[in-house]
Amino acid sequence: MRNVVRELVGKVLGECMADGTLQSGQLPAIVIETPAHAEHGDFATNVAMQLAKGERKAPRAVAEILVPRLATADIFGRVEIAGPGFINFHLKDDAWRQTLLPLAAAGSEYGKSRSGVGKKVQVEFVSANPTGPLHIGHGRGAAIGDTLCRLLAATGWDVTREFYYNDAGQQISNLALSVQARCLGIEPDDPRWPADGYQGDYIRDVARSYLARETVDADDQHVTAVGDPQDLDAIRRFAVACLRREQDQDLTAFDVHFDVYSLESELYSTGKVEGVVKRLVAKGHTYEQDGALWLRTTDFGDDKDRVMRKADGGYTYFVPDVAYHLGKWERGFGRVINEQGADHHSTITRVRAGLQALDAGIPQGWPEYVLHQMVTVMRGGEEVKISKRAGSYVTLRDLIDEVGRDATRYFFVMRKPDSQLVFDIDLAKQQTLDNPVYYVQYAHARICSIFENAAEKGYPSPEAEKVDLSRLSTAEEMAIIKLLDQFPETVEGSAQNFEPHRITYYLQELAGQFHTFYNKNRVITEDRELTIARLFLLHCIRQTLRNALTILGISAPEKM
Repeated sequence: MRNVVRELVGKVLGECMADGTLQSGQLPAIVIETPAHAEHGDFATNVAMQLAKGERKAPRAVAEILVPRLATADIFGRVEIAGPGFINFHLKDDAWRQTLLPLAAAGSEYGKSRSGVGKKVQVEFVSANPTGPLHIGHGRGAAIGDTLCRLLAATGWDVTREFYYNDAGQQISNLALSVQARCLGIEPDDPRWPADGYQGDYIRDVARSYLARETVDADDQHVTAVGDPQDLDAIRRFAVACLRREQDQDLTAFDVHFDVYSLESELYSTGKVEGVVKRLVAKGHTYEQDGALWLRTTDFGDDKDRVMRKADGGYTYFVPDVAYHLGKWERGFGRVINEQGADHHSTITRVRAGLQALDAGIPQGWPEYVLHQMVTVMRGGEEVKISKRAGSYVTLRDLIDEVGRDATRYFFVMRKPDSQLVFDIDLAKQQTLDNPVYYVQYAHARICSIFENAAEKGYPSPEAEKVDLSRLSTAEEMAIIKLLDQFPETVEGSAQNFEPHRITYYLQELAGQFHTFYNKNRVITEDRELTIARLFLLHCIRQTLRNALTILGISAPEKM
């Protein structure tokens, strides 16, 4: 409805410009806002104030020109001037009721738009090191990243989901040494245990599988263990494959899937890292100092220059990231979004600086980033810090197994990504209305139950052309109708601003308004026309709840 009001304002402005009533000749960007107080109307615009200077009139004088023409539109019950020149719109209840018809017709497509049609976007998320099970930070990144992909797809974008495996570097070496130690019967309390070794029980599992010469399938890799505890390179390949497989299984259980998997090791083996370094040197953005090769990142907004190649010949971690992102650009992704933990904040400036230094036509501020903050898991009022299997941290699988996929996904996205999140296991497990995901899902299930009851009493599924919408007139019904109309713009805003939590806020409000309506009003009454109208309203609520839950990757149960 907001867009309808915007179009009407634009039409009237165009008419006024055409007939000379307004003479500045410049149409401003039309902003339609929702007033803070309901008594000020359903919508408001400051367009008269924007035009005042060009028209050489007081804002209220400009508004007095526009209001009579706007008031002739059928959807308005009243159009009035407020304050220094705001125009407030009070819509007729029937105009609001009519918004249910396109909602019902759209069905599962309601809320979607075509704003991104014809555009490609690549979203990289999770991208965990294959050195252990996915932890709760990866889980939050998976939920946010996957929901962001669903939001972008819902707004028309062609989305590619990508997982980047950091399968090179010192952490992978530590992994191989840890598995080798387990293969040799060395325990973490042994002086021979690697200094930075991984001590979780999963290392013992990998070692046992390696010695048994098992075969591991991970994505397109098929790795058979050599079984030789002295072959460190073979142990590394097998351990990485094992942990990649485990991470894939955890993500599948979380209903998170990827289109592309990229490996850091391939950036080295194919010469892409070396190629990027040579290119930066050729562009004149590097220099030698203290035996190391430096990049002048200060030329591109960094607070100090950064080492690219250390004195020992090894590359610092941001260099392969630059090579990796150059590859994204060369694959044709004009838009790239990286969802990562807040601990990656320091890499943003360096990666962007490296990309700018390549002079490859990459725009400033590319790629875009969404950073999520830490997660604290609580049980019984105390923080849960370790997993029985991982040892040093709580795993994603721990949460899925204990509270279920739906609750885990919902809790991970119900706060703004840059806010720290407290995951209350006790609350997530509750089968009560205090649990936010249960509260929403119960609203959907309750509506399904009402329809079952209605069918038993002889009421067919409501058809739009047979519904007398004028029978929907209570304050609760009108509040729900207005909220249902907001869903498409909520989806659009969530996608544009990388804020999946807006969908959970919307769901809480819609479920709350439904529960309020249901507690005050009977749906199946002795008045058949009223019953049919209310069933139609409930059909629209149920469809919108289901569509929103689908965006979050959460089920919409029919029974609870």
